[in-house]
Amino acid sequence: MDRIIVEGAGPLHGEIPIAGAKNACLTLMPATLLSEEPLTLTNAPRLSDIRTMSTLLQSLGAEVQPLNDGQVLTLSSHSLDNHTADYDIVRKMRASILVLGPMLARDGRAVVSLPGGCSIGARPVDLHLKALEAMGADLELRDGYVHAQVKGGLKGAVFEFPLVSVGATENALMAATLAKGTTVLKNAAREPEIVDLAQCLRKMGAQIEGEGTSDIVIEGVDRLHGATHPVVLDRIELGTYMLVPAIAGGAVDLPGGRIDLVAAFVDKLRATGTEVEETPRGLRVSRGEGRIRAVDVVTEPFPGFPTDLQAQMMALLCLADGVSVLEERIFENRFMHAPELIRMGARIDVHGGTATVTGVSRLKGAPVMATDLRASVSLILAGLAAEGETVVSRVYHLDRGYERVEEKLSAVGAKIKRVKDDG
Repeated sequence: MDRIIVEGAGPLHGEIPIAGAKNACLTLMPATLLSEEPLTLTNAPRLSDIRTMSTLLQSLGAEVQPLNDGQVLTLSSHSLDNHTADYDIVRKMRASILVLGPMLARDGRAVVSLPGGCSIGARPVDLHLKALEAMGADLELRDGYVHAQVKGGLKGAVFEFPLVSVGATENALMAATLAKGTTVLKNAAREPEIVDLAQCLRKMGAQIEGEGTSDIVIEGVDRLHGATHPVVLDRIELGTYMLVPAIAGGAVDLPGGRIDLVAAFVDKLRATGTEVEETPRGLRVSRGEGRIRAVDVVTEPFPGFPTDLQAQMMALLCLADGVSVLEERIFENRFMHAPELIRMGARIDVHGGTATVTGVSRLKGAPVMATDLRASVSLILAGLAAEGETVVSRVYHLDRGYERVEEKLSAVGAKIKRVKDDG
């Protein structure tokens, strides 16, 4: 099992490229199941989760061909010979549930294992199922699998999500493209990944209006065709690397970076005293002299502060001048990185969904353990500013969502390397 070793190296300078969005690509890939014609995705991230989704789609009979070192994916579902998404694959990643809607819409049947792949809370799939039931699907939970079928095809419906759910919005949106009649999804998620999916589906012939708002209207069509679509920039990777100069000092350019993708995060980052500038090529982030300022953070659905940047922001606020309060409103059990940061000298007090961070003047390197994807990179960020050596174990979490972290950080002057565990 790999570990990553980080040493505080002082101010960092240079350029960090941002990959295509993991969460967007994992949503776009199942869209191939809606059509017999090929779907080509460019700007795809090279991540273990993408490989897992490829394996799942191939198990259903789809063809997945990575090109250009994996940055281009060609997918074809001209013949599906299996309608069961097996537990052995699905358990590795929650996004696997996104094959349910497309298979049901295209062939009227699907058997999908309940997903795994996450340790940050229960994250139930009930909203996915309720939306599909509203479109006429018959669903039964049996032996850990969702058994779904519909006679005569899905039918348009008006469905209001009782809670905003990105994954359920994506599943229902894909299913509705081939449903008979009009579907209206109310209280839909507004994330950029939803917008990206809608744009791709529209290129495939879907009739969709309102993506990026709380009400999405889909007029079902008889069939979808092939398309080529670029995966949107990864806003979570963007926000993560914006924190690099904030925590370590220096200035970093982020080509292609857009404030609109992370506006609420940028507001908080600027409030710490970090400078964020728009440039002709993207964004430049820099930090001046002195300690950063404490800020309070509340995670919310888009366009609010992203829960997927909470752990990274906490790493920065461990070094703030003052007391910061972080409130997690999206997922329970998402402060598992706090005890590891405390090992590095941070002062953090967690009560339920609230963490109070009292800034310290310095952190010290220590052996720490990654507990989930975002926690793993928060520990690397802390290591960039810590005295001495930080050793992060269980970095397989990191490889699910960040490609070539060591290469990107080394390019701006960080002292970071990956080593094989002796065990």
